Amino acid sequence: MKLTYIFHSGFVLETEQCVLVFDYWMDPANVMSRYQHTSKQVYVFSSHFHEDHFTREIFNWKNSIPNITYILSKDILKHRRSTHEEADVWMAKGAVWEKEHLKVVATGSNDSGVSWVIDLMDESSTNPKRIFHAGDLCNWYARFLADNTSEIIDEFDEYINPVAEEKRFLGELKDIRKITEKFDIVMFPVDGRIGNGYTLGARQFIDRFKVNLFVPMHFVASGFESAWRMEPFCKEKNIPFWCIKEEGETFEYE
Repeated sequence: MKLTYIFHSGFVLETEQCVLVFDYWMDPANVMSRYQHTSKQVYVFSSHFHEDHFTREIFNWKNSIPNITYILSKDILKHRRSTHEEADVWMAKGAVWEKEHLKVVATGSNDSGVSWVIDLMDESSTNPKRIFHAGDLCNWYARFLADNTSEIIDEFDEYINPVAEEKRFLGELKDIRKITEKFDIVMFPVDGRIGNGYTLGARQFIDRFKVNLFVPMHFVASGFESAWRMEPFCKEKNIPFWCIKEEGETFEYE
């Protein structure tokens, strides 16, 4: 499998059978131009309606890609970012969808929309490769936990209880563990904007799951090197870590 970093939380995963595109937003290295006329089946995933995870530009691809399937979180429809007819599959937490060499389970998020558990089966393999894309699932208020802060106001002027939010996050991880305890590739937020403890959510994830490759995402505003802060924690658990250095960079997963 070949994984290519697009931007922010956007990735392309290419296998012998198909191409998966996750949370496309912007494409500084023009990665998607490589796939505009591919004969492979292309599956496009959008985890939720936030503008840094979903753009209507993805619907233009159907004009040049003959075999394309849009798999979108239902909150995109709820927030009227798309019409019902524009997506092939609408999913909320708990939904399962299968087609040929692909099985998709929509798992939860403590933010908007869903996260994705995806099983990929190539003809040359009898064991599926299991992929996780977190969307906006993360411990977003980690910096407030040490202060025992009972209530804060977030950027949307909403009152937040950091302890309750962490419980929600850990609850979602518990639900995912009911499905699986192991992933081949995990794409997960490591966002320096969270402040102190910004790796906590990712560390809590790798404490609960066996991971063969950890891939950071959602770090654009804080920079590539900020995401590398997660590497030592992965090394402690013998988990390979991808230190992404630029848009358009590719990782070959064996």
